[in-house]
Amino acid sequence: MTIITRNTALAAALSCLWLPAASAHVTLEQPTAQPGASYKAVLRIPHGCEGEATHTLRVRIPEGFYDVKPMPKAGWTLETLTGDYARAYDNHGTVVTRGVTEIIWSGGNLPDDFYDEFVFRGRFADSLPADSRFYFPTVQECANGVARWIDTSGGEESDEPAPGLTLKAGHHH
Repeated sequence: MTIITRNTALAAALSCLWLPAASAHVTLEQPTAQPGASYKAVLRIPHGCEGEATHTLRVRIPEGFYDVKPMPKAGWTLETLTGDYARAYDNHGTVVTRGVTEIIWSGGNLPDDFYDEFVFRGRFADSLPADSRFYFPTVQECANGVARWIDTSGGEESDEPAPGLTLKAGHHH
């Protein structure tokens, strides 16, 4: 029984060391993508705001990611804001100059003790440089608080880093 207790205590201690770094921030399920390729973004929301449930999630869609379509989520209202792109994009032979610039899921209830995922897809411009970082600034709103996951500086010490990924050159066969 002592061995089990020690192992259980050790496992609990190790999990406490691991959890803050791994689950404290909003992250993307897939950490890499290719310029010119489609991408399914799965945003992982690890918790509410300091004990409160999340009721709204806003995701800004930066220039260079187009043909965006968010996935509806049961129990949440889905809204998109659209605007003009800074440049035109070729979407399978069709020139597009406008599209989704922000996705808003609202009216839901994600308690602080649970995590959830929010999904959208789109395409990266082929003009984006390989080996660069690309971010989706995200704002998480709760009854009495807001978490702004909008820092795109790429610094590891940031308290509220934007969820991001690395664009990698593709291999063509």
